[in-house]
Amino acid sequence: MKQSIVTLDMEGVLTPEIWIAVAERTGIPELRRTTRDEPDYDKLMLDRIAILDRHGITLTKIQDVIGGLSPLPGASEFLDELRRRVQVIILSDTFEQFADPFMRQFGRPALFCHRLVVENDRIAGYQLRMADQKRQAVAALQSLNYNVVAAGDSFNDTTMLAQANHGFLFHAPENIVRQFPQFPALDDYSELLRQILARC
Repeated sequence: MKQSIVTLDMEGVLTPEIWIAVAERTGIPELRRTTRDEPDYDKLMLDRIAILDRHGITLTKIQDVIGGLSPLPGASEFLDELRRRVQVIILSDTFEQFADPFMRQFGRPALFCHRLVVENDRIAGYQLRMADQKRQAVAALQSLNYNVVAAGDSFNDTTMLAQANHGFLFHAPENIVRQFPQFPALDDYSELLRQILARC
């Protein structure tokens, strides 16, 4: 039997959606759009950067918002229990500069994500670690002879879920659950833990 590894999305699965939190703190409703709403990640990020520029929102301001956030209720306990049983990698389309406070709270699990381009505290752009990095990471792990079990909540997770040996939607909105009925949809951490471990 193959060794197993678990790949999890971060925002919406383990943590609040960072951009929604920023939208609420700054009062800029256009920043509420996420990968749940816009499948084209490049368009989404370019729109976000333009909005930040227009309103003079700096990286420091965003990091202040993130610093006040906590993981979703039950997420830390779920992740701790999962990591006691199996190796876990967080695969996220967030950025190093955003994710760090959460990674500290989670005890530094492995994180594969992207990087912002910052000039004088202004977000000037972003660098993808690689295109379609979630699916590519799963495929690379499979090439190393791992059985991969994955969970995510958004459009940008669906290629990862499809590539994985077993994929689950977790905390996904109804439109995504309807559009991707091939992935079991769960909302409870204890059930997700049970389903993952049954496939490892």
